[in-house]
Amino acid sequence: MPVALVTDSTAYLPRPTVERRGVRVVPLTVVLGDEALEDGTEHAARRLAQALGQKQPVTTSRPSPAEFSETYRRVAEGGATGIVSLHLSSEISGTHDAAVLAAREAPVPVRVVDSGMIAMALGFSVLAAADVVDAGGSLDEAVAAAVKRAEATRAVFYVDTLEHLRRGGRIGTAQALLGSALAVKPLLELTDGRIEPLEKVRTASRAIARLEELAVEHAGAGPVDVAVHHLAAEERAGQLAERLRGRLSGLVDLHVSEVGAVLGAHTGPGLLGAVVSPR
Repeated sequence: MPVALVTDSTAYLPRPTVERRGVRVVPLTVVLGDEALEDGTEHAARRLAQALGQKQPVTTSRPSPAEFSETYRRVAEGGATGIVSLHLSSEISGTHDAAVLAAREAPVPVRVVDSGMIAMALGFSVLAAADVVDAGGSLDEAVAAAVKRAEATRAVFYVDTLEHLRRGGRIGTAQALLGSALAVKPLLELTDGRIEPLEKVRTASRAIARLEELAVEHAGAGPVDVAVHHLAAEERAGQLAERLRGRLSGLVDLHVSEVGAVLGAHTGPGLLGAVVSPR
C-alpha cells in the first residue's frame, strides 16, 4: 500500500465500500444540546431527527488536527509511503484546514485536497483516487484523478426550508428570508465550494421534477455515476432514483442513501439531492 487514502465522514461512502477500498474515514461531530455524537452512525442520524423535531439546538464541529495526525501516523505505520487526504469543501467546514495542519507534521508526505464538494460528490472523488491507487498509480496521479472527478461532478439539491442553512451560516440571511417570504421551494447547488441558490419554484413536486431534469442534462449520454441523497424523504428519493435509472443510458452506479447527521443538521428534514458524476 504505497499510497493510502483518507477522507472524512461527510463523503457518506457505504461502509462495505470503505472497507473494500481501504479508505480511512475521519468523522466530524454533531452536537445535540450537550450530547456530542460521531457523524456517520445510525444513532447520530436518529438523534438528529429527534432534536430537529423538538427544536433543540444543533451544531457541528470539524475533526481536530490531532485526530488527523493520529490517522496519518497509523496509516504510515501500516506501510503507506504517501497519503491523499480528500475532504469536503473548505467553504463549508474547517475540516480541510485541520487536515492541512496535521499534514505538516505527518511521518510521510500527505497531499490534502479540498474537493469543493460534500456527500457522494466527495465520495466519487475518493473512489476515482482509489481506482488509481489500486492500479499502482502514484501520489500525484491519485490527486489528479480526484480533482478531475470533483470538477466534473455536479451536486444539486432541494430543501423544504432554508432556515437550517441560515442558522448554520451556510447561506445568507437575505436569501433565506426571501425564500420564506415568497413561499418558494429552493433548488440549490454547490458552486465554487459554496452552497448557492440555483432556482426557485412554487411547489415541492415542481422542484423535484426540475431536480430530475438538471440531473439528466448534466449526465449526458456517456458513462456516469449518480447518487440520490435524502433526509427523512425515503419515498421521494426512491422515486427520483427509479426515474433516473430509466432515463440515463450511460448509468454505471446508482447510490441511494440518507445523509448523515452533520449534513442533515444544516439542511433539515425533506432534503433531496442528486449528485451526477460523469466518468
